[in-house]
Formats: sequence, C-alpha cells, structure tokens
Amino acid sequence: MSETVTPAPAVAKPRRTLTRAVIRFAGDSGDGMQVTGEQFTTEAAWAGNDISTLPNFPAEIRAPAGTLFGVSSFQLQFGSQRVYTPGDQLDALVVMNPAALKVHLADLKSGGILIVNTAAFDQRNLEKAGYPKDAKGEPKSPLADPGLAEKYRLYQVDIGAMTKKSLEDLPLNAKEKERCKNFFALGLVSWIYTRPLDPTLEAIKQRFAKNPTFVEANVRVLKAGHAFGETAEMFSEHYGIEAAEMPPGVYRSMTGNRALAWGLLAAAERTKIPMVFGAYPITPASSILEELALHKRWRVRTFQAEDEIAAVTSAIGASFGGAIGVTASSGPGIALKGEGIGLAVMAELPLVIFNIQRGGPSTGLPTKTEQADLMQALYGRNSECPIVVIAPCTPGDCFFIAYEAVRIAIKYMVPVMVLSDGYLANGSEPWLIPDVKTLPDIPVAFRTEAEGFAPYARDAATLARPWVRPGTPGLEHRIGGIEKQDVTGNISYEADNHDHMVRTRAEKVRRVAQEIPPTVVNGKESGDVLVVGWGSTYGAITAAVEEAQMEGKAVASIHIRHLNPLPPDLGQILRQFRRVLVPEINSGQLVRVLRAEYLVDAVGFNRVRGMPLASQEILEAVSQLLEAKE
Repeated sequence: MSETVTPAPAVAKPRRTLTRAVIRFAGDSGDGMQVTGEQFTTEAAWAGNDISTLPNFPAEIRAPAGTLFGVSSFQLQFGSQRVYTPGDQLDALVVMNPAALKVHLADLKSGGILIVNTAAFDQRNLEKAGYPKDAKGEPKSPLADPGLAEKYRLYQVDIGAMTKKSLEDLPLNAKEKERCKNFFALGLVSWIYTRPLDPTLEAIKQRFAKNPTFVEANVRVLKAGHAFGETAEMFSEHYGIEAAEMPPGVYRSMTGNRALAWGLLAAAERTKIPMVFGAYPITPASSILEELALHKRWRVRTFQAEDEIAAVTSAIGASFGGAIGVTASSGPGIALKGEGIGLAVMAELPLVIFNIQRGGPSTGLPTKTEQADLMQALYGRNSECPIVVIAPCTPGDCFFIAYEAVRIAIKYMVPVMVLSDGYLANGSEPWLIPDVKTLPDIPVAFRTEAEGFAPYARDAATLARPWVRPGTPGLEHRIGGIEKQDVTGNISYEADNHDHMVRTRAEKVRRVAQEIPPTVVNGKESGDVLVVGWGSTYGAITAAVEEAQMEGKAVASIHIRHLNPLPPDLGQILRQFRRVLVPEINSGQLVRVLRAEYLVDAVGFNRVRGMPLASQEILEAVSQLLEAKE
C-alpha cells in the first residue's frame, strides 16, 4: 500500500490516504464471508473506487465447521487508480476462526493488518484446524506465538462476545445472535478503510424485510463494529482511498454470470424474437439460469431440464422453431452436450453455448476456476465439427461477449461457444451500463419466399443457410444429423458431397474472421517479449506487462477474444517479437494452438491451482525470458 499522511482533526484518529488496498475476509463456510465481501465491495463502489473481486468457497453445501476444507473467503482490491486484479498479496486479512488463519496467513504481506476473532480460538477449533499440540497434548494457539505480532499488525478482537453483548436485549437465541458476527467484522473494516455504511444498512433492510428483529440485530452489530474501530485504543489510525477517475455514466457492480444473462436479454430485445434458455443446474453456471428466470418479460423462456442432453436439445429445438436457442454448463456438462452440439453443426442452426469452466477433470474442483476446456471447445466432438469459440476477459465484458455470440450465431447460422470461467462468473467489477443504441444491430431474416427455396442454399458472403420457421407455407424441409446433399438437403452418402459439406461447414466458421476487428497491442508493436492471453488472465497479464513497461522493458501484450477462428492479423503480430509468453490456467493449451498455427516458439506459463494467475508471477516469467535472451 503506497501512502501519504493526511492531516486529521485533533479529536479524531489520523487517517492515511492510500492509492489501493487488498482485503480478504475468511472464515467458516457458515460465517457469511461471501455476504460480508459483497457488501464491502458495494461500499467501495459507492465511494467511487475501481474494484476487482475474488469469491472463494468450498464445493460442499455445508462443509464441516472449523475444518480447513470448510474455509470460505472473499478477496477484493479497490483503489483510486485502475484495478486489474483482486490482488496478489493481502494488505489486510480478517479471520473468523483458526482454520481460516492457517489457510490464508501465507498470503498476508509482512506488516499487513491481521484481525482475528479470538472467540473462535478454543481448543476444539484449534484441533479441527490441525494445529500442533504441546507437551500436555493440547493444541497450541498460534496467537500465543510472539512472531505473529512481530511480522504483522495483529489485532485480537473478541468479535463473538461483542456481537452477543450488543444483542443481549433482543429476543434472539444464541445461534441467531452468533450469525450476526460477520456484520461486526464488516463494520470494523468499513471504519478502518473509511467506507460508507449506507449501502449496507439499506441492504440489511431489504435482506431481512420480513423480520424487523433481524434488521435491528444486524444494524446494531454493524454499527457496533464501526464504533469499536473508532473508540478502541488498539486502532491508532485508519485509511482513506479516494474515488477513481472513471468515465462518466451509471455504474453497477456486475458479476460475469449476471453480465452473460443481461447480454442475452439485450440480444433478445434487439432481435425482437423469443429466446429459449435450456440448462441443467451445475456449478458455476447455475446462476445464469437463475438470473434469466427473473426476467421473463424480456422475451426469455427458461427451461430447467432433467439432464444436460435434454438441455442442449431443447435449445436446438427452439432454434429450429425460430427462437434463439441458448444452453449453459461447465466442462462435465459440455462433454454430455457434445453430441447435441454436433447435431446443431450438421443442421446448421444458431445455438449459443456458455461453458463456465471449472477445475477438473470429472467433478474436480467445482467451485474453483480453470481455463482447461479450450481443447474441448475446439476439438471435443466427434468427426470434423468446427464451431465458433469466443471468450470474455472481465466480468463486465461477459455482457458484450454474450451479445456478440447471439449476433454471430444468427448471422452465420452456426453454434457459438463462450468460454467463461468460475473466476469471471463469480467475480465482480464496476460496470458502466452501456447506451443500448451503441450496440450493433442483430439483423434477423426468416425465409418466407417459396420460389427458389432450398434448405442448404447459402448466402454468398457468410455461407449461412436460410432460417425457416416451421409451418411456413411451401417451405417444408428436412434437417437432421445425417449428412445432407449440398443445396437440396436430401440425405446423401456420396463421398465427394460429404467432403464438400465438411469443408463448407469449416469455411463458414473461418469466415467469421472477417468480423474480427484489428488486434489491440498493449505497448509497442515490436519488441523483446509479447505476452498473449485469453479469457480471465487479462487482468493479471495487463498488470504485469504495464509494470514491466514502467521498468523500461520492451514488453507488450495482446488478448485474444476470438479463439476460433483466430484473428487474421495474429500471425503478423507474433512475428514482431523475439519471444512469446502464453500464461494460462491449464497445462498449456493455447500455446499448443499458436505453435501449430503459426510455427512460433511460444513459451507457456501454466498454473493449475484452481485460482487466478498472480500478476507478479507473470512479471517474473517475463523477466526470466528477457534474461534468457540476453
């Protein structure tokens, strides 16, 4: 945290002005850490800060309390300057129990703020967290280690006791009072960083509107935490972070999955045709279905199918009927949808598929992030089965990528897969609500003229076949999964026709490249190292590259939104740099594609830990490449 001292009134504790801060709330999965983090994010947004967040929680619906694998956390970075990532090292860590301290302490920078809920540091919780035992066989509390206070600014706060004391006259049982303690932590941290309580007070009223006692309880605890920071002698100062300079307009905090849903809503409104979203619930894609189900007035119909196959085929049926068919899942569900996606390729129908990637294989790490489905998206279907593949780079960008997916699918009559991931899905950022007039048109033309009609007669520019609503007089036709004769659509087993149709379907996907705008190079257009990314690595790559540029290094970056087809100018850009580095949250998938397509000696920087890449690690990888060059 870079800082400058700001004079404060004599009666108040001094306040220091920071440019940015990285905070993490951590506790048991039942401690309300996600709510706490989301509300602090809202407070920071109200204060005008730029923000990036990282929710992190266990896969179990209710993991055993007090255990290491039951720890839930919420991290955010907020600042008065551009924020690209949730941050690498923490400036402040709030832990609600021993397990949270053990899991997250290593991420707190030396000299950072460490707030500990001492009420939870009893023998039972210490044993669950696996702390070593003393000669008497009792677990040793880490709070007794003098090195903890020497390395960090340690604040031992009995959050549990103070929460109960502030609620002692309310008619709530012990468990209900205990559940309010996360708001004490929120109030305290809000005071430390001078964030406004108003949005949280309003959120509490809305959240517990049906129970005035709960409203009163949580408001009391929130204010008690805030007052404790202001009055307790252990806190000698607090901090302020000024509003960031951002383009004027109306902003809201936006998660990636909500942005995907809203992008579909915008497309449905622009096209004026129905949209059918067929999906089977799966982490981390389920919230798209939940969001869309709230907005049926916008020409959207949601269908929770009995399985993944029914989900994708319901969307294909909707597209055949003249609606926009959309489905969503994560890697395991996309595998099950593979045959259905192949049917959409063969039938040449518009279909949008959201793949919200998660850690795998199999069930793997369902609540953790990964970028390991790229090869599946490009090649993971039987036979020659190309589809368009695009990827958003930030939570807010998910809105525009969803809208673009619908536009491409309709214009080219082709399936389009959007590769998002758990980090983008659950992370959030301030999103400038766009003027809908600036969104590109999505022309929709259904064939109604019977004369000269053929099911596979194609547009000269896009190779798209005509879209016909069933029941249109004189336009009865047959489509399906068996190979069709070119133009007529009759079933065909003729060898040359099959070869022609395979190549035509591939060429139709390739022609989407004519829609791809010139690739933006972040930096000079030639140099020593080019860092190439896709998807959610954008923030970490940009932060690392801009730091390298400030150090005078000849480093630049590009970020690929269109993964199939690839941008037409990509090969030329790659050849302008001596070395190419490709950071990915997988074992090296895009780097293989770049080597194969452009014969460049690209180097992968790969981590598969279920977490976003750290900008400092990418910066170190860039430095190593530069040193190797020398």
